[in-house]
Amino acid sequence: MAVDPQQLAQQSRQGEDEAEQQAAWMQHAAEEPEQQREWIRQNSVIYGGLIAVGLVMVQQFLTAAALDWSAKICVLAFSVAIPLLAALIMVNRQESFRRRVTDSRVVRVAQSIAQALAFAGMVAGFWHIWWLAGVGTFVSGFAALGVHSAGHFRLETAVKAATDPAVPQPPQEAEK
Repeated sequence: MAVDPQQLAQQSRQGEDEAEQQAAWMQHAAEEPEQQREWIRQNSVIYGGLIAVGLVMVQQFLTAAALDWSAKICVLAFSVAIPLLAALIMVNRQESFRRRVTDSRVVRVAQSIAQALAFAGMVAGFWHIWWLAGVGTFVSGFAALGVHSAGHFRLETAVKAATDPAVPQPPQEAEK
């Protein structure tokens, strides 16, 4: 089966055009004030929930005579994540007051570190209880990220199409 170089070049250009169109749409969506306020609301739930999970998970280790490696990882991860999450809640309150998200790289890095460490602490805490529960938490965490991303993308695409035809639209994918 011969491959036509012109056809490949055309498909490549088409893919690049679609990627640029989707990037423009995503940039526009990220700058939308109502979208920023929604991210602020979602972050409030995320940060508070992760602090609560961390406190519940670490509580069992406060009086333990000895900790295995998974318990130590859980405690260490949450010992770093909880203060960062508390600081992010304070930033989040200011963002809510100002009705926009911060553009600080330090805040973005702290968000990534705090959420990653909280996730690692949850996996390690469940691993301490039963290794299979730790694996389940790890796998379902990534599956949940995919579900959230797909749902969010689909909802935002539909809203944009219905409300503002002038906004660049992402390429439509085939329904699965």
